[in-house]
Amino acid sequence: MMMFILSLLFLIFMSYILSFWMFSYIFSLLMLMLMIKIDFSGMFNISYFLGFDLLSYTLICLSIWICMLMLIASKGIYMNKFYTKLFMLNIMILLLSLVLTFSSLNLFNFYLFFEISLVPIFILILGWGSQPERMGAGFYLLFYTLMVSLPVMIVLFYLNMKLDSLEFYFLKEYKSNLLMYICMNMVFFVKIPMFVIHLWLPKAHVEAPISGSMILAGVMLKLGGYGLFRVMKLFIDFGMKINNFIIIISLIGGIFISMICLRQSDMKLLIAYSSISHMGMILAGILTLNLWGFWGGLALMLAHGLSSSGLFCLANILYERTHSRSLFLNKGFMNLLPNLSLWWFLLCSSSMSAPPSFNLLGEILLINSLVYYSKFMMVCLFFLVFYSAVYSLFLYSFSQHGKICSSMFSFKMGESREFLLLFLHWVPLNFLFLKSELLIWI
Repeated sequence: MMMFILSLLFLIFMSYILSFWMFSYIFSLLMLMLMIKIDFSGMFNISYFLGFDLLSYTLICLSIWICMLMLIASKGIYMNKFYTKLFMLNIMILLLSLVLTFSSLNLFNFYLFFEISLVPIFILILGWGSQPERMGAGFYLLFYTLMVSLPVMIVLFYLNMKLDSLEFYFLKEYKSNLLMYICMNMVFFVKIPMFVIHLWLPKAHVEAPISGSMILAGVMLKLGGYGLFRVMKLFIDFGMKINNFIIIISLIGGIFISMICLRQSDMKLLIAYSSISHMGMILAGILTLNLWGFWGGLALMLAHGLSSSGLFCLANILYERTHSRSLFLNKGFMNLLPNLSLWWFLLCSSSMSAPPSFNLLGEILLINSLVYYSKFMMVCLFFLVFYSAVYSLFLYSFSQHGKICSSMFSFKMGESREFLLLFLHWVPLNFLFLKSELLIWI
């Protein structure tokens, strides 16, 4: 593990020497190195204060994979020579902070790197975002998280005093109250994000460059779920009393957000809101505190990271050609780019959990978990799954069918780089179910 971290540190210093495409190639080698090293026995690989089980391992792999795809997607930055070296350095620091977050064995170290990972994504939005409102979006992202971060630090000091340790091994069920529960978990609810405190996400997605949208949807939202997986053992007794309210808010909020998706004309906003709907289901599954909920939460987190990132890539491919994200202007692409239309269909169908996608496995596990928790959840889940299919079909049909907009003057066909990018999203998303013992990390 320490060798892996040291190789990432070495790459930070090499970011000013290596070329843009060599950097993405090295990311794929890092991924290969990590996959060869692991044994699926579920044991921790200990190295001082770092290590990982299957939960950490899957999310570290997802982080490296998405960072590699971010570089492939960011051709515009490379072609325009828009602070390319600084961009590579920023991605490298972001990846290092994410790997350290997911591999920390101490709750305080996890909290520290959790907060550090905010800074590179903030710089990414402010430095490479194209819209003038990116300042507001960046500060929304920063202050939504920072406002609820201070109470977490106070609770951590209190727990350290009471339990004499913040190691994940030694955390045990503690006699907690409502204030402690809210102070500890609110930062994860904001990060997932839970309905009501989700407003930073659509803003951040719309103003971020394609690389920012990919890492936000692919990995940053998963930090909240990972944190809940780790700290919920502190609230097993109290959580059974209070989690019910959070589950209801998440599921009903997911239905409202799905309806909002149906009236969006901005492709990026539609995909961003669909992320909130999916993550609401994951949050509800985790808070049931049963085994199926935890397994389903991890499955859907991995699946959503790949499918949502892929949809953002598709939206960006159209944006690079039409210079608009509006569904009213991006129409009739089945006539112009029929091969790209296939990828729209494959990723939209994966997003709505059509077989054999990994989303389907995650949703089946979560539906079982929530129905076992309460049979009344069936009503919410019916609408949630139904509307998920509706807005995915809405996005596909509106962008691919209809008349071509007459304002399009010049146009280029799909590049091999773009097809490789979409292929590397779709293949793991639809073949991961063959390796579904990844989920059995408990």
